Amino acid sequence: MNVSEKQHKADHRSRPTGAAFRTFMGSHWAPRSTELPELTEAARYAATRREAVSAAFPGERLVVPAGGLKIRSNDTDYVFRPHSAFAHLTGLGVDREPDSVLVLEPVIAADGTPAGHEAVLYFLPLADRDSEEFFADSRVGEFWVGSRPTLSSAAAELGLATRHLDQFADAIGKDAGPGGLSVRMVREADREVTMLVDQVRGQVGLTQDEQATTAVQLADEAFSRALSTLRLVKDDWEVRQMEEAVAATATAFDAVVEQLPEAVRRGRGERWVEGVFGLHARHTGNGVGYDSICAAGEHATTLHWNRNTGELSRGDLLLVDAGVETDSLFTADVTRTLPVDGTFTPAQRQVYDAVLAAQEAGLAAARPGNRFKDIHAAAIKVIAEHLLAWGLLPDGVTLEQTLDAEEGQFHRRWMVHGTSHHLGIDVHDCALALREDYVEGELREGMVLTVEPGLYFKSDDLLVPEELRGIGVRIEDDVVITADGCRNLSQMLPRTAEEVESWVRSGGVRQS
Repeated sequence: MNVSEKQHKADHRSRPTGAAFRTFMGSHWAPRSTELPELTEAARYAATRREAVSAAFPGERLVVPAGGLKIRSNDTDYVFRPHSAFAHLTGLGVDREPDSVLVLEPVIAADGTPAGHEAVLYFLPLADRDSEEFFADSRVGEFWVGSRPTLSSAAAELGLATRHLDQFADAIGKDAGPGGLSVRMVREADREVTMLVDQVRGQVGLTQDEQATTAVQLADEAFSRALSTLRLVKDDWEVRQMEEAVAATATAFDAVVEQLPEAVRRGRGERWVEGVFGLHARHTGNGVGYDSICAAGEHATTLHWNRNTGELSRGDLLLVDAGVETDSLFTADVTRTLPVDGTFTPAQRQVYDAVLAAQEAGLAAARPGNRFKDIHAAAIKVIAEHLLAWGLLPDGVTLEQTLDAEEGQFHRRWMVHGTSHHLGIDVHDCALALREDYVEGELREGMVLTVEPGLYFKSDDLLVPEELRGIGVRIEDDVVITADGCRNLSQMLPRTAEEVESWVRSGGVRQS
C-alpha cells in the first residue's frame, strides 16, 4: 500500500517530467539536519498504554491505523486528525502522519509462549530530494506540505520501531493463518487499510467462510472496544492535558464575554462569538474539540445548535458550549449560559438557579464508589422536583412516578439528554465501552467527566408558562474523580447567577 493509491485520478496541473528538470529540482540543497529529537513525554506514557494492550491480547498481531486524509471539496482536504486510538497509543497528536499504521507485533519466546509485543510504526517518511514526490506530490510532498520525519527521527521521537509504509502489506500476513498468528484491527479507522487487511486474511485462510469472517469481525470489534475502555481512567499526563485544555477554554470564554457588545453591534452575533472562541482555540491549541454551540435566545433550546447564524440581542440568554483541543488532541467541554446585557430577567434567573441546583447535586454524586449513572440520577431528581413545583408535569404525577425509568420520565420533555459523559481525547470519550463498564460502571480515581444538566423550554411549547418559553439553560463543567470526591477543572469560570452577571458586566474579567 502506498499513498499514491489514494491520490485523485484527474490532475489538471502542468507538471514537467524531463530528466534535466528533475535533476535541477533535486540538486543544490543544503544538507538536512541529522540531529534526532528527544523522546517526547507523550510517547513515554503511550508506551505504558501499549503494554496494557499487549497484556490483553497476547500472541496476536494488532493493527491500529491513523486514518487518511478526507476530501472536503474536489482536491482540497480537511485538516487531518489521527484516529483517537492511534494517537493514544503512539503519542502523536495534531495533524501528524496521515495513512500511517501502528502494528503491535507479537514476540514469541523460545518455548513458544507469548512474550509481549514490539511496536512498529509504518508511515511515509521524508522523501529524497531527487524524487518526484519531493516537488510534485501536492498531498504529501515537502514542497507542498512541509517536511516530514525520517524513519530514524520518528523512532527517536516516539520510542518505537519504524518502517516504510510500503512494507506494511507484506508484513501484515506474515505467519498469519490457521495454526499461526491471528490479526485484529481497528476497522473503523481507515477504510483502505481495512480492505487490505481483510484481503490478506482471506489469502492466509483466516476468513475461509462466512462464519470465520463473522468471527474475525467480532474480534476486531472487541479490540476496538478494549482500546476505548482503556481510556476510562486517565493517567497523570492525560489529567495534565485536560487541565491545559480547560485553562485555555476559560481564557477563550473570557474573550467571548468581552466581545458580547461587539457581537450585538455587528449582527449575526452567534457567528462572531464562534469566531472569537475559535481564534483562541486555534492560537493556544489545535483548535476546537467539536463544533462550538453558540446559541442565543430560542436557539438555546436546540441541544446541538451549531449553525450559529442567529443574532444576539440585549435581554437574550446566550448558551455557549465549546472546548479547546490541545495539540495532544485532549479536549475540554464547558458550557456557560450568559445574559447578554449582564442581568438575568426573573424568569431566566428562575430557570438558571434550578439548573445550577441540579448541577450541584450531580457534582456531589461524582465520587469514587458511586456509579456513573448516579450523577444523572442526582441531577435529574432536582430537575424533576422543580418541574413538579412549577406545575409542569402531568396532573397527578408524583416525583417518584416521573423518575420511574419504565413508566415515567415526563421531565425528559425539558431535559432529554444525559447529565454526564466521559471526556478526554474524544469529546465523548470511551464511547465503545460496554454499558456495564460505562453507565453501570463504578467511578474511579482518574476518570474525567462532564456534569451538565439543563432545561430547555421551546417557544412553541404550550405546556410551559409564556414567560418561560424560549429559555434554554445549560451549565457544564469538567471534573476529575479524586480519592474522596471530584475536582472541578473548570471551577475558575463563574457559575452562580451573581458571579455570571458580574463577569458579563465586567467585560470578561473574572472576580477573585
